[in-house]
Amino acid sequence: MTSRGYKACAPPDDGGGLMARGRVPKGDPMRFTLTYVGIQVRDIDRSLAFYRDLLGMRLLRRNKVPETSGEWAELQSPDSPYVLELNWYPEASSHFRGPYRNGDELDHIAFRCDDVDRAYRELLAKGARPGLPPFMETGTKLAYVVDPDGIWIELEGPATP
Repeated sequence: MTSRGYKACAPPDDGGGLMARGRVPKGDPMRFTLTYVGIQVRDIDRSLAFYRDLLGMRLLRRNKVPETSGEWAELQSPDSPYVLELNWYPEASSHFRGPYRNGDELDHIAFRCDDVDRAYRELLAKGARPGLPPFMETGTKLAYVVDPDGIWIELEGPATP
């Protein structure tokens, strides 16, 4: 179990992974656990009302992010361990990918790991594209890599391994 109570499990080794582009670190590979999905929304208050009032989700947290000039909110359905994160960015933000088109709503997918710095290096060595190098946000270590289709993959973990 990790510090947030998520059970870590190794991905299947089916040979269909990315080709290694660099030196892959030795030792056991990092294990990743899906924790939540983040979607980009056009109006965070309207989306909060929809997921909360129509779908019965509970608002867990809501924060402004000075680095992106945006805001995020986390919601959870009763009796579910999974979280939906709503992300809103103003048009002036470098994270705004507008104008909006259908299909642009998936913002990122988050995976929990025990050591974000190591996981980031390991994934880059295996061929993932860099997104954002490791940094701290509200007491959690985060980093981003980009999948082959351009979807951002968030790595989240404890401040120190």
